[in-house]
Amino acid sequence: MSDCGCEKARRDLEEYLRNEVCRTAHTEIREHLENCEACKDEALVAKTLTDVVARACKETAPEELRDQVLARLRAAQATH
Repeated sequence: MSDCGCEKARRDLEEYLRNEVCRTAHTEIREHLENCEACKDEALVAKTLTDVVARACKETAPEELRDQVLARLRAAQATH
């Protein structure tokens, strides 16, 4: 096992969570997170935040709200 260290683990954390790092880096970061409580906590916060944002992006506004927003945009465009 080679520990990549806190600096690398934190620098590459977002890419790691999105599986955008090479296999070697993924293994090194995973092993580091298993052994470093501070980085593990930071990874948990980042993953939780990413999951919440992803769920929020899947929600859709009610049709009535959408129609109101579009009507206001058209009205604003007509006056400019």
